[in-house]
Amino acid sequence: MRRLSKGTDPLSYHIVDEETLTAEDLGGLQRRRLADLLARVLKDNAFYRAKLKGRDFDAAGDPLEHLPFTTRGELQQDQADHPPYGTNLTQDRSRYTRLHQTSGSRGAPLRWLDTPQSWDWWQRCWGIIFRAADVKPDDRMFIPFSFGPFIGFWGAFESAVALGNFCLPGGGMTTTARLRFLLDHAVTYVCCTPTYALRMAEVAKAAGLDLRASSVRGLIVAGEPGGSIPSTRAMIESHWGARVFDHCGMTEIGPWGFECLEAPGGVHVMENEFIAEVIDPETGRPVADGVRGELVLTNLGRVDSPLIRYRTGDLVSLTRGRCACGRWFARAEGGILGRIDDMILIRGNNVYPSAVEQIIREFDEISEFRLEVFTTGSMTQLRIVLEPTDTGSTELTERVRSVVRDRLHFAPEVTLAAPGSLPRFELKAKRLVRLDNESE
Repeated sequence: MRRLSKGTDPLSYHIVDEETLTAEDLGGLQRRRLADLLARVLKDNAFYRAKLKGRDFDAAGDPLEHLPFTTRGELQQDQADHPPYGTNLTQDRSRYTRLHQTSGSRGAPLRWLDTPQSWDWWQRCWGIIFRAADVKPDDRMFIPFSFGPFIGFWGAFESAVALGNFCLPGGGMTTTARLRFLLDHAVTYVCCTPTYALRMAEVAKAAGLDLRASSVRGLIVAGEPGGSIPSTRAMIESHWGARVFDHCGMTEIGPWGFECLEAPGGVHVMENEFIAEVIDPETGRPVADGVRGELVLTNLGRVDSPLIRYRTGDLVSLTRGRCACGRWFARAEGGILGRIDDMILIRGNNVYPSAVEQIIREFDEISEFRLEVFTTGSMTQLRIVLEPTDTGSTELTERVRSVVRDRLHFAPEVTLAAPGSLPRFELKAKRLVRLDNESE
């Protein structure tokens, strides 16, 4: 694998002061910014003015638990009651210049507006992501993204342009055309989903294109947990001969997480821009560092469309301390470990799709897969549909079934699909399918 450059540059690719603050100083910065945020939204934001009415909260020292959670359901209801954008707007509507919306895979899509000031905040956050991934001003960035209303890599593209990188958009192309495009232009970094990184590798192999011999030295992946799933990550790095950097974010909360060059296998929270908490999803109470729970975030810089104590639905295990990269930012070990609403209860076992993907990606002869959840009587069942690279066999299905049984403590149904028959994805993959009341 090509090693990433460790040189420095006097331009924008330096570690800014806030990124190396101690934990104590970060806490002070967060509280000052929280006080500024609350003063602003209590004055001008109808959603939070109503939500926080009558609460006496001292941003300098009161526990955050004194403030209520914000949930996706609340936001969806607010937008339904006050269409089309809801009331979580701190500026007059005329000041907003950008619209993005969620994919709608978890209910009605959320529409989210940004002013030029809050979009500048997005770009600053992406600057942190790029610095951590060792991106330099002379790197050439390729973003094979549709550039529709889904926020995807919009922030990445515009931040890289602002930082002086040569940026190539990849919308409106076939995968083969995109591959030839990135090779022709000697691209050094690619931003995409983990699924699409693997899809491009699959198409490259069929077209006789050698990605390992390309100029690409880094892939910044997002939208799925694959970037922190060891077997998926290893497969991408093997196909591309390049380093994978995971990144986490949400349309409504912003780009909150990044992986640093020095310590792979975990994602830092940008604690100069976000306050992170981890709670027991059942009780809402805080959990200790290192204990798995639901991530709750407050964004401190997106003042014109803010979120305070937002329940993300993502499961993480946060640890704290000084990283080898020099930052004291909290670190989600293993990235996002799953989503609460993706959890499947199979014979008393809590199963997350990411755990199943970790197993499947260990088999080089599997090119794609799908998870089908269905009920038989009162029992929830899981069927794993495997698409082999060539004609498969019952031996492959038995091997997968055996490993799942040994590690996850249940035996799924495992079947084969014909090569090339399962869907391929450019953005977020939809591999989990829930089939209602299917009978065998």
